[in-house]
Amino acid sequence: MIIEPYHHQVARWPAEGRHILAQFDDASVIVYQAYQPSIARFALTHGYFGGKFSLSRMSWIKPNFLWMMYRSGWSSQPGQEMVLAVRLHRSAFDEILAQAVHSTYVEPVYGSQNAWKEALETSSVRLQWDPDHDPGGNKVERRAIQLGLRGDVLARYSRDWIINIEDVTAFAHEQYQHVRRNDYGSLLTPLEQVYPVTDTQVSARLGIAVR
Repeated sequence: MIIEPYHHQVARWPAEGRHILAQFDDASVIVYQAYQPSIARFALTHGYFGGKFSLSRMSWIKPNFLWMMYRSGWSSQPGQEMVLAVRLHRSAFDEILAQAVHSTYVEPVYGSQNAWKEALETSSVRLQWDPDHDPGGNKVERRAIQLGLRGDVLARYSRDWIINIEDVTAFAHEQYQHVRRNDYGSLLTPLEQVYPVTDTQVSARLGIAVR
């Protein structure tokens, strides 16, 4: 995982609109998940999700580190005590995006409530755009993406699509000390850029902002 001062990055990030912020290269993308220690340690030991990890429940991934920090309380919420950086094959992440269906009805995309409900029932990927947050937990105008996985997609994610898994819990705790002191000048975060969704149809359906 590559890190960089937060204040350098926030100056480059779009201030508003729907954007996928992520750390990626030509072959891979990092997404984050927070789990109880038993699930996280199994994944770190074996390099895939198993043990108490449930394939019958929807599991949410977030490519944006600060969005994960907001949701997990900087790795302090019950059941989210350990934060994992999961490096996926980029082709797999693109496949997840291509299958995503909005969690709420979007008329220009689905045309009718019935069509949306049918897509929602048959898709293995749920899409949500939520307000992004700054390190202190304050809402910003930009929207952050999270993706819920289930069924076949979750099964493939949990084993086949993972390149490696890294425990970033200690890093999160260290950086939170800067946040508590309002010392954003010392805050380090994973290097993230706007992820390019090259399939224009997928990008339009997801509602990604045009830069």
